Amino acid sequence: GPGRLPAAAGEEGPVEGGPPDHSYSLSSGTTSEELLRKLNEQRDIIALLEVKMKEMKGSIRRLRLAEAQLREEIREKDRLLHAASAGTRKRHGL
Repeated sequence: GPGRLPAAAGEEGPVEGGPPDHSYSLSSGTTSEELLRKLNEQRDIIALLEVKMKEMKGSIRRLRLAEAQLREEIREKDRLLHAASAGTRKRHGL
């Protein structure tokens, strides 16, 4: 009927007893409005995933900076402990 897209060659609706219809699969009777709605839903999902990816990249960057700062603090404390223990050994004649 009007407003319906023709089915691709060899494409048919779900076969009786066959696998269930998935959200990404299309039956031969899908209207252009339904296709447009599905396309817009997928675009929205992709846009949301892109935002989440940017947020995660920012989080990873902050975590890497924090890790570098912590490693530097540990190195400094290790250096101070080593210097203090070397001084203690000298005072006690070890």
